[in-house]
Amino acid sequence: MNRVLFSTFQLLNLMADTPIQLSVVVMTFNEEKNLPRCLDSVRSIADEMLVVDSFSKDRTVELALELGAKVIQHPFANFRDQRQFCYQNTQHDWVLALDADEWLSPELAAEIADLKKQAEFSAYILRRQNGIGNHWAKYGDWKPEPKLRLFDRRQVQMGPNEAHDEIQALSSQNIGHLKGAFFHLSNLDFADRINSINRLSSLAAEQLFRQGKKTNGFKILFKPAFRFFKAYVLQKGFLDGRLGWFLAKTSAQYVFLREMKLWEKGQKPG
Repeated sequence: MNRVLFSTFQLLNLMADTPIQLSVVVMTFNEEKNLPRCLDSVRSIADEMLVVDSFSKDRTVELALELGAKVIQHPFANFRDQRQFCYQNTQHDWVLALDADEWLSPELAAEIADLKKQAEFSAYILRRQNGIGNHWAKYGDWKPEPKLRLFDRRQVQMGPNEAHDEIQALSSQNIGHLKGAFFHLSNLDFADRINSINRLSSLAAEQLFRQGKKTNGFKILFKPAFRFFKAYVLQKGFLDGRLGWFLAKTSAQYVFLREMKLWEKGQKPG
């Protein structure tokens, strides 16, 4: 019995001392403008760069291959399932999951390089900063946010929401935090923000409808108003000036469109 316990202890120590092999996996669709910056930021820490592309019509795939990434093309159903497909198809168990419009700061890349020597936890929360164009939010519902993006894929699962790609650790006791930031260029400009909330509100309304959810006049009126109040006042979006006002307004507009599209689906026969 002692011999078995000793062997197990030795095995655990050996595993702890083995450097981590890291796969960086990036979701793409028509991302030729953003992808080079993303891949360049991870090149020094990636043992594999994998791009999962949803059949882009621009030079995304060509650029990914030129930059040394492996490419898998996979049809996009929703954010949750696409993210799960990404990390299930990496070469290594340790995964850094990114979108093409995200990139690491040098400080975060250095932290991850050190962590690869020996990881204390099986999943890590990173700090994401969000922006539009050259404008970066400090407050409101776009303020820097924690995101679980670095993990041992055997120790995580995807959240239930199809319209978002929330990665969840199987054990809350095995989550660490890194100090460095990674950046998220949410939209290229203000016009792109309007286009994206239209698209995302459609996805959200479709999911709610399939779940049997319904809306009404009260929700259509007050949910957007509360979203604006929360983002602009409670979360101090007003401190970001005109940017904070725009983000709070478009967040409220997203909620309004989601509720109206859900209502519209409920009016259709069958």
